[in-house]
Amino acid sequence: MKGYEGAERRKHKRIHVNFVVSYRVKQLSDNYDLSQTKNVSQGGMLLTTNRKFDKDTCLAMTVRFPFIRQKIEVTGRVVSSKEVVKNLIYETRLQFLDLDEDFFQELGKFVKEYMKRRKNDS
Repeated sequence: MKGYEGAERRKHKRIHVNFVVSYRVKQLSDNYDLSQTKNVSQGGMLLTTNRKFDKDTCLAMTVRFPFIRQKIEVTGRVVSSKEVVKNLIYETRLQFLDLDEDFFQELGKFVKEYMKRRKNDS
C-alpha cells in the first residue's frame, strides 16, 4: 500500500516518537487508560487506543515529555479514529485544544531539534 502522495496539509511538522499518555473522555471523571503516542506535533498527536472514538470527542490527557519535568495536562479533540486490529487496536488522531503557550514553544523546539538530530544521523 502506497503512502499519501498529495500536498502536505499539516500546519506543524510531525515526528515519530513514543511517549506514555494517560487519557479519558473529558466528560467522565474516571476510566483512565494508558497508551503511547505514535507521532507528535505542536498541533496534536496520534495515539493507539483500545477503542474507537467518535469525531469531536474530547479527551483529557496527561503526557510526560522527556524535555520538561512536569506532566502536561492537555485536552485533545478527536479528528479521526480508525480500527487497525479488529476489536483491539485503533489509531486515534487528536488536535490539541488548550496547549499552554510556553509549552507550545518548548514542543516546537523539541520537534526541530529531534528532526535536526535525525537528519544528522542519516
